[in-house]
Amino acid sequence: MRAVVMQDLHQPLVVATVDDPTPDAGEVVVKVGRCGICGSDLHMTEDPAYGMGRGSILGHEFAGEVVALGKGVEGLTLGDAVSVIPLKSCGTCASCRAGEVAWCDHFGLQGGGYAEYAKTRANQCIRLPRTAGMDDGAIIEPLAVALHGVNMSGMKPGDKVLILGAGPIGLAVAFWARRKGAADVIIQDLATFQQDRALAMGATGFCISAGDPAGAVDAMLGAKPDIVFECVGVPGLIAQAVEQVRKRGTICLLGLCTRPDTFNSFAMLSKEVRLITSAFFTRQEYEEALDALDAGAAEPRALVTDTITLAQTPQKFEALRNRTHDCKVLIAPGL
Repeated sequence: MRAVVMQDLHQPLVVATVDDPTPDAGEVVVKVGRCGICGSDLHMTEDPAYGMGRGSILGHEFAGEVVALGKGVEGLTLGDAVSVIPLKSCGTCASCRAGEVAWCDHFGLQGGGYAEYAKTRANQCIRLPRTAGMDDGAIIEPLAVALHGVNMSGMKPGDKVLILGAGPIGLAVAFWARRKGAADVIIQDLATFQQDRALAMGATGFCISAGDPAGAVDAMLGAKPDIVFECVGVPGLIAQAVEQVRKRGTICLLGLCTRPDTFNSFAMLSKEVRLITSAFFTRQEYEEALDALDAGAAEPRALVTDTITLAQTPQKFEALRNRTHDCKVLIAPGL
């Protein structure tokens, strides 16, 4: 089969021919219909901590058609359209039974979506309803990540929310925050690339201010936000969030920062700010994201800005290392 593979860290991706996957017991092979390019994929090609290297196939936001079943697979049939929960787990431990698959002792991140076919465990597959297409199946993962952050934050109806960063996760947080009753949702960014998309997805305002970010948001909200979601992942934004959030407010970190960061803990302590982190999601949150699409929520579909072929992927991947007008780019291996 054709796949987009890593040559090595800090090297461009290449299209190559690799062996077709074969399912072992409890596994299935999915013919990939769509796979999203995630910002964390970019990190994986640069940071050895992720354990990726020569020959690795990225891609954890994917959906497709079940085309092969391993021994003992139940609940799935050939031809089923599925979205793949990209969190490997045993499926039987207490954490898995509770839907907390990220805390399974056998946890790992599922990749392989940058290819014509991908192998996964059957318990990671969620059937897509007829109302949901392959594009929908590929955006459930970032929607679930954002939903988990909103749930972790303890946000209440009527809260004032600030989101730092207008990438896919920040935009998805705006969607959920408004859907769950936030009174005001401001997205703050350094560029206007995603302003219209942000407003379409639920933001009540969009703020550009490099000089005085706190003052600019205060003016828009008429007060400091109850919750600040940091959805960028660059050093300095925790300190900025501490300045921006109200006294006894909450900062929720969703941005993936792979570099050391510093902030003034006294500034946080003196305001009794609650700092929490949010990683991954539960199975229930993944299903809730799919349910929202199934029920007709159109806003999340605005995340998708481009659909490309496998052949176009290496060049597009490199282009995404810089800010562009793109938001969520999907790979369609069958094109």
